[in-house]
Amino acid sequence: MAARLPLDLDPPVRQLRALLLGVGDRELTAPTPCPGWSVATLLDHLISLAEAFTQAARKGADASGDGPPAPPSAGHLPPHWRSRLPVLLEELATAWQEPAAWRGAARAGGVTMPARELGAVAANELVMHGWDLARATGQDFAADPRVLATLIDFLAAGPPGGTPGFLGPRVRLDPEEDTDLARALSLAGRDPRWRPPRRDVPPAQRHREQPPAARPA
Repeated sequence: MAARLPLDLDPPVRQLRALLLGVGDRELTAPTPCPGWSVATLLDHLISLAEAFTQAARKGADASGDGPPAPPSAGHLPPHWRSRLPVLLEELATAWQEPAAWRGAARAGGVTMPARELGAVAANELVMHGWDLARATGQDFAADPRVLATLIDFLAAGPPGGTPGFLGPRVRLDPEEDTDLARALSLAGRDPRWRPPRRDVPPAQRHREQPPAARPA
């Protein structure tokens, strides 16, 4: 009988891969729920975290070295990200399907911790950044309920004020917003109500889009 894993990273990876198909070139400069990050910056971060957490699962060398990873940058996003990122995400999910990935200690982002906790961090990154990408590009998002349940327990154990570089301060929810996804988002320091700012239409385009005035009979 196969050993049961603490978490299955395949559902959030599959959803992220599907969301990537909905990212056009025009969306790369769009803002995301991550302050100061464009979609291109978020994609660059996803490439780095996929590589780092795959190495962590394999108990390999920390891709970021001994210190924290370099800040993500839209300028660093490779031109072939559409073909590269889905493969990296699939390798990440596959690496954490091995029971050995969850044993002992593991290291990513210059931080060493129990592998079970680091696997939960990886799941949180995938879910939260999947939601970030969906909101920024106007796509639907629905997280796996089993993954959400684990993340809620994991995030609830953290400090309410957040963890610098990882989680922001918790966001207060209204009673009608209290779903599992909203709860996980708020515990991770995200506002479930976030929407991208409306882009102003240039005056010339607004003029073109106005219907012609009705002529008097």
